[in-house]
Amino acid sequence: MPRDHRPTKSIRVLLAEDQGMLRGALALLLGMEPDIEVVAQVSAGDAIVDAVLTRRPDVALLDIELPGMSGLDAAAELRDQAPDCRVLIVTTFGRPGYLRRAMEAGAAGFLVKDGPVEELAEAIRRVLTGESVIDPALAAAALSAGPNPLTTRECDVLKASADGATVADIAARLHLSESTVRNYLSSAIGKTGTRNRMEAMREARHQGWL
Repeated sequence: MPRDHRPTKSIRVLLAEDQGMLRGALALLLGMEPDIEVVAQVSAGDAIVDAVLTRRPDVALLDIELPGMSGLDAAAELRDQAPDCRVLIVTTFGRPGYLRRAMEAGAAGFLVKDGPVEELAEAIRRVLTGESVIDPALAAAALSAGPNPLTTRECDVLKASADGATVADIAARLHLSESTVRNYLSSAIGKTGTRNRMEAMREARHQGWL
């Protein structure tokens, strides 16, 4: 049986969302639940870990695309630094690759933002009992999509290409030779079935691999 994480009083929740209006509305709606208390709100990913260590929430609701650090990277840090805090990813982007990465980072759940707040509140309660809560349609899509075919280094060079950097720029940034960068880019283009590195980068992002 999973360990029961339920607190004796209200469930303490942290919200990480960069859109202020959405964050405020979500905090208000969750605060209307009789057993949920929003104890911290942050707008940047690199503020999540400090806020969790300071405010000690039972559950952290994390968006993925945040300034400073992604919600997925923050989830991985919380797994090591605050293992008692359950992480629930709540995002606009229901991409299969994101789901796989969230689970690898130790997240207890993954939901898309278009659901009702009652569903989110119930997910918060469920993860405290040790359950994993995953959007069923996204789970099915993740199974059919398969794992990320890109290696860590291929992902690195694609990320470094995002601002239009040259091969020489990428090589210097990643401390690689230019020929090695070209090899990684060529491999990534082949694996994504695209024509060039910019298309490969866009496809990898669309799949949630980056």
